[in-house]
Amino acid sequence: MGAWGYKALECDEGLDVVGFLRDFIEQHKVSNHWTLLNIVQEMKNKGFFGESFEDIDFFYDVSAMALAEVYIQYLDSNEFCGAQVQIMADEESLTFILRYLQDIRDEIPDQYGEREIIELWSESESWPEWKSNLAHLIQRIGQEISRLQ
Repeated sequence: MGAWGYKALECDEGLDVVGFLRDFIEQHKVSNHWTLLNIVQEMKNKGFFGESFEDIDFFYDVSAMALAEVYIQYLDSNEFCGAQVQIMADEESLTFILRYLQDIRDEIPDQYGEREIIELWSESESWPEWKSNLAHLIQRIGQEISRLQ
């Protein structure tokens, strides 16, 4: 893991998510309107998420956190990975992202006993900031779900 900050967008894997999203926008630039459901589905198809929540992997966890960070930036600025686009959110996609974030927070273990993302960050000096960022992501995504209900 190459990281220069405590946010998912401040590590190599997070930038892989941003690169994928920028390519996705570029490939589909006929429209400036996308659904979060399409984005999540394409990320699943490209291996950014596991087949199920039981497939626990550091990369999947970072992907969920990075997507949440990008989406929250979009909510705050109307820019999605630097592009002026419109993203239509849906409860299913937001719930999917929230489930990943909650599983990380709840330290649901992987097959080896400890979730790798928790193991790495808990040993870091940035652990309090990282946990605070995760709590913020959970809170904001939860608010968006409530707004849609």
